[in-house]
Amino acid sequence: PSPTNAGGAPNPPDGGWGWVVVFGAFLSIGFAYAFPKGIAIFFKEIQDFFGTSYSEIAWVSSIMLATTYGAGPISSILVNRYGSRPVVIFGGLLCGVGMVSAAFCTSILQLYICVGFITGFGLALNLQPSVIIIGKYFLKRRPIANGLAMAGSPVMLCTLAPLNQFLFDNFGWRGSFLILGAILLHCCVAGALFRPIGAATASVKTQTIEEGKETLKDVTKDAIEMSSPTNVPVETKSEEEGEKDCCEKINQYLDFSLFKHRGFLIYLIGNVLMFLGFFAPIVFLAPYAKHIGIDEYSAAFLLSILAIVDMIARPTTGIIANSKWVRPRIQYFFSFSIAFNGACHLLCPLASGYTGLVIYSIFFGLAFGMVCAMLFETLMDLVGAARFTSAVGLVTIAECCTILLGPPIGG
Repeated sequence: PSPTNAGGAPNPPDGGWGWVVVFGAFLSIGFAYAFPKGIAIFFKEIQDFFGTSYSEIAWVSSIMLATTYGAGPISSILVNRYGSRPVVIFGGLLCGVGMVSAAFCTSILQLYICVGFITGFGLALNLQPSVIIIGKYFLKRRPIANGLAMAGSPVMLCTLAPLNQFLFDNFGWRGSFLILGAILLHCCVAGALFRPIGAATASVKTQTIEEGKETLKDVTKDAIEMSSPTNVPVETKSEEEGEKDCCEKINQYLDFSLFKHRGFLIYLIGNVLMFLGFFAPIVFLAPYAKHIGIDEYSAAFLLSILAIVDMIARPTTGIIANSKWVRPRIQYFFSFSIAFNGACHLLCPLASGYTGLVIYSIFFGLAFGMVCAMLFETLMDLVGAARFTSAVGLVTIAECCTILLGPPIGG
């Protein structure tokens, strides 16, 4: 039986208002993934303005990405407590405040705080709830919905890169940050589309509480058997009740019993290792092209090719993953995507000229899009909808360390 139906929750509608929710998730996920990459256009002028080194200014994006992933458990707890809509709206406000504040910064340290931490935390509050709410609105068509929502990342990257360059040419970095702060407030609009789906949220809470109660009963039985009969009546009961209340609260917001789930542990270890090298090829593709003698505009165009292929690959992968042949074997399809992604990078050094790098960019975009489209779908398939909120939070905080360290180690 589907975990979504536990506790008498209504079936996911698999359409209707769900497609409006997918559009909202498309915007939120797009900003969360693309904004830290798109903001790099302003780094050269900011570097000259503050007189800092390239590595110092590069930490702005690194801190933002690490905060976006590291704040995963906080975001999951807030979603379990208040629901997706208010969390995304609050995240959008934080993003806007962070970027507007950054326009008035007078040191690089202030930029770390305003852009890195405040805006990064706002993006974290956009990413998790957007992924979670799709699982509540979709079951049969969930891979398609996830693929469409995850396509927000390449679409936003293609849009933000030329937009940021236009803003930079006309308003400088301070004026651009003010306008970008206003643009990020559209996350509040996306959050307003995330209409709660009735008793689903309550049922998830009920199921996690019941699981916590069952675990506690076993623990209590063992404790009673080990203790002497004379000590049981009054003291043990009060201690049991205290422990029960505490564990119920923890299980209600973050389900740490997932660390006993074999499939979740395999997924977690594999993803943490994968993310060590996942973003590094994107960071180094254009510099590598320049290094072998390709002009800078052609080198930048490689990223555009990658983003366009990625944009097509994500929804297409969702449609394929939703087919009756692939859906029951989605874990194997995800594994194939990761192996295909790694093989592309292993063959990259064979690309001697610009044509070779274009071919590499096409295959890299395809592989990158396939992995991203199924990243959360595979996790939900493993742990079920009821425990998915906690699983996303625990996975993202584990990934934030390797995301932060991956590109510098690659360099």
